[in-house]
Amino acid sequence: MQFLVTHFAQAVFMLLALFCLGGAVGVVLFRQPVHAALSLLASFLGVAGLFVLAQGEFLAAVQVLVYAGGVMVLFLFVIMFVNVRTVGKEVQYLRPLVPAAVVGALLFSALALTALWALSRRPLQDPSPLAMVEGAMVGNTEAVGWVLYRDYLLPFEVVSVLLLVAMVGAIVLGRKPKEGERP
Repeated sequence: MQFLVTHFAQAVFMLLALFCLGGAVGVVLFRQPVHAALSLLASFLGVAGLFVLAQGEFLAAVQVLVYAGGVMVLFLFVIMFVNVRTVGKEVQYLRPLVPAAVVGALLFSALALTALWALSRRPLQDPSPLAMVEGAMVGNTEAVGWVLYRDYLLPFEVVSVLLLVAMVGAIVLGRKPKEGERP
């Protein structure tokens, strides 16, 4: 129990990493596109948890809002728009890759065990979440906001206008003409 208390952050990291890897494997292995997209959502949420663990609360919030929210809605919208229900029966093309996957899993397991052994000998130092901005000590969120809206305001606005134009263009191109309307 003492080991778990002293290495709680490492244990949570390993659980979140396994959650992310499980979601990524699910994206590749699920045959239903909606199930694969939901597995990708699980992977996105695991990455947000890793950001929280690394004291990047702002990045975790952006990960949840932008990727888990916006991008996943876009993916699911495209899946429903294209009306893909299932993937047809195909010849198994992954069967010859099974030995390579087993060797890769063994190598990854050896690497993970080595990392756990190294972490058990010397715990990681706690990185400070504070940063200096113009001589004042501020947290991650304030530092990112300060740099984004002061130094990179013009590129930020240009990218937002570009994304708006791309969204309107996708809506116009994806719209089906009504009867009697010219395409």
